Amino acid sequence: MALPIPADYVRDKYGDQQLAVVSPDAGRIKVAERWSARLGGVPLAFIHKTRRTDVANEVVANRVVGDVNGKICVLTDDMIDTGGTIVKAAEACVADGAAGVVIAATHPILSDPAVDRLKNSSAVEVVVTNTLPVPADKQFDKLTTLSIAPLIARAIREVFEDGSVTSMFDGHA
Repeated sequence: MALPIPADYVRDKYGDQQLAVVSPDAGRIKVAERWSARLGGVPLAFIHKTRRTDVANEVVANRVVGDVNGKICVLTDDMIDTGGTIVKAAEACVADGAAGVVIAATHPILSDPAVDRLKNSSAVEVVVTNTLPVPADKQFDKLTTLSIAPLIARAIREVFEDGSVTSMFDGHA
């Protein structure tokens, strides 16, 4: 639940432009709604995708559902493993007229070939948190890693001041 950290970063850096939050699939739309709220109620879209039946673990980003034309698309997900789904989603946004794509994920697993896919993708920036360490050999120019230390510090403060840690994650934090 580190959403406030990358969402605030995206808002501060890209908030003066037209944004759209894009879920990489219909199943993550609830998270995209929280992103949208955090970014001031920007429009939502999602990628209609299907899994290929002839190739294991491969998806096809069929189309964007929603208006991304001329907008900076903020593609959100909980993790980036091999990067296949999120990179295909970025390509779909660009093909649908997006002005740019920012990929944002909490957990940078970055299994091979994620780094190559992300480096060569149409995304202008890949924003992750440091919930998992990103080794030096997986760093690249477009990658921004944000610290979750402020979130952990706030949780500790809530505990010691008899506050509520769970209230930090109710969508209003």
